[in-house]
Amino acid sequence: MKWMWNPKFEAMDREELEQIQLERLQATLHHAYRHVPFYRELFDRVGLGPGDILSLQDLREVPFTTKEDLLQGFPYSFFAVPLTKVARIHTSSGTTGKPVVVGYTKRDLQYWAHLNARILMAGGLGERDVLQISFNYGLFTGGFGFHAGAELLGATVIPASAMSITRQINIMMNFKATALVSLPSHALRIGHRLQEMGIDPRGLSLKVGFFGAEPWSEATRKQIEDHLLIKALDNYGLAEVGGPGVSYECEYRQGLHISEDHFYPEIIDPATGEVLDPGQEGELVLTTLTKEAFPVLRFRTGDLTSLNNEPCECGRTLVRMARVKGRVDDMLIIRGINLFPSQIEDVLLSFQVGPNYLIRLYREEGLDQVEVQVESILTGREEKDALAKRIERDLADKLGLEMKVVLVAPGSIEASSGKQQVVVDEREI
Repeated sequence: MKWMWNPKFEAMDREELEQIQLERLQATLHHAYRHVPFYRELFDRVGLGPGDILSLQDLREVPFTTKEDLLQGFPYSFFAVPLTKVARIHTSSGTTGKPVVVGYTKRDLQYWAHLNARILMAGGLGERDVLQISFNYGLFTGGFGFHAGAELLGATVIPASAMSITRQINIMMNFKATALVSLPSHALRIGHRLQEMGIDPRGLSLKVGFFGAEPWSEATRKQIEDHLLIKALDNYGLAEVGGPGVSYECEYRQGLHISEDHFYPEIIDPATGEVLDPGQEGELVLTTLTKEAFPVLRFRTGDLTSLNNEPCECGRTLVRMARVKGRVDDMLIIRGINLFPSQIEDVLLSFQVGPNYLIRLYREEGLDQVEVQVESILTGREEKDALAKRIERDLADKLGLEMKVVLVAPGSIEASSGKQQVVVDEREI
């Protein structure tokens, strides 16, 4: 089928797919029980054995795995194979404390390459394309996953990594990159720098971009597409279950197809842990079905989304997850109002500001306050004050909360080469 890397699994009959999921789940449960002390103790504690899981629904009997659990196993306690069988090590992209250390066998790496090839082919890539990867190539999983997928697909890879924006643009122009892999915030910065340099994006060879590793909104998508004149596609993954390759958008962009032959998804109520029905929004929980070195059972991702079981126009039968709205732990509670940074971003991007911004939370006379700092090219005091007031009114009208907006000079807000950090909480809670 068109733009499918592996139609056998991507468009498989649901009944057949669920049988494969069950077989792989049962094999994973036995593998984890035998080789990971944490899971053996977990099962024994609740009086459960891997052989007790006779259906996909029975998985609900297995307790959740949290990031804190994985951190307690630092560095190798969750590895299910000897270190001699581990071909590569990556880690989570946490900015503080110890990371989660994730191992890959040779088979894990082969599967990972195929999963990333699915992402790229769903976006129309083939062997004639030149893919510029602007993810960091360190222990972060993003760059290596897409690199392997692109090579498997037969595309040419430019491992640009975390070079400066100007160098990225020069490489893009000189090497005639047709596709870009990066953070969405990074793509926005490229678009703004093109404007500053007076470069017409129509002179580039870019046609599509694959963006992920941080939440981004439809407003961000529109800005990226307007600035770079490309189709912007979302994809989802996280280091704890293997990195990029969990889910991806097709040409219709009506949700992200989860590679269910490798991951079993559930949506739960973050407060109660109850499994929710399709269409209900909650926290995404993932179980790996094919990982040898690092099997993970019912991992609480912290990401908020919902599942859609309806078939897609593209022909894929894989369940679709809605684009991640935010994280359970990213939700800001300000004066009793629940708020996500992505909602503030949506408002900001309707004005000629950015792309970098910072949300500062503080207390004044015992009352929570929000200050939004955002970059602007305006220099005149009256112009800046007028624009700030307009943004403040729009934020209050759309989000029901008064915030202070401060316009700062371009480059004033540090742009991270990893996941964008946009909230500084100075409150003592």
